[in-house]
Amino acid sequence: MSEKLLKSKEFCEIVGISYRTFKRWVAEGRIHVVRTPSGRIRIPYSEVERILGGKTGAGEVRAVIYARVSSSDQRSDLERQIQHLTQYCSAKGYRIIDILSDVASGLKTDRRGLLKLFNYVVNRKVDVVVVTYKDRLTRFGFEYLEHFFRQFGARIEVVFGEEPKDAYQELVEDLIEIVTSFAGKLYGMRSHRKKKLVEGFKKLLEEVEKSE
Repeated sequence: MSEKLLKSKEFCEIVGISYRTFKRWVAEGRIHVVRTPSGRIRIPYSEVERILGGKTGAGEVRAVIYARVSSSDQRSDLERQIQHLTQYCSAKGYRIIDILSDVASGLKTDRRGLLKLFNYVVNRKVDVVVVTYKDRLTRFGFEYLEHFFRQFGARIEVVFGEEPKDAYQELVEDLIEIVTSFAGKLYGMRSHRKKKLVEGFKKLLEEVEKSE
C-alpha cells in the first residue's frame, strides 16, 4: 500500500506550524516533499512522524482526546478536531484510551465529556489530554485545569497555536452569556434593566464587528 500523502495545510495543522514556517522548512530541505504530476506539493505522512518524534521510547503513553464545539451545526468541525487529534496521537506513539467530545459552551462546567475526562484524570488512568486549542477545554481558567491535572500525573497538550478566526462567533456567544448571567444577578432575570443592559452589549459587539 502506498504511503498517505498530505496537503500542505493538513501537514501544518497536524505538526502545529504556520504555512510561512512550512515554506521555509521546505526551502531549507528540512521537510521531504513530493510533487504530483500537476506540480502540487504533497508531504509523506512519515514526515509527520519524523518531526513529531515518532514512537516514544519511555514506555506507553495513555492519551485521551477531547474535542468540543458550541452548537450542533458545527458537527463537521467536531469531526475534523477528532481526526487531527487522532493523527497527532498516532504520530506521537500515544495509545488512545478514549475519545471524548461535547456540544456545549466552553463556559459550561457540567459537560458530560468533560466530567468523564475528570474521572480519568483523578483515577490516574491517563497521562496526556490532547486538544486542538485551549478553549476547547475551557473558555477561562485553563491554567487552573493544567495545575489540577498535574496533581494526578496528567498533562495537557495543545496541538495548535492561536485559535482560528472563525472562532470569533463562539467567543461572542460566550461573552453574551456571561453578561446575561451577570445582569440577571444584578437586576433580576426578568427585569427591564437587565434586558436593556444585554441588548446594549449586543449592539456594542455588532458595532465592533462592523468597524473591523
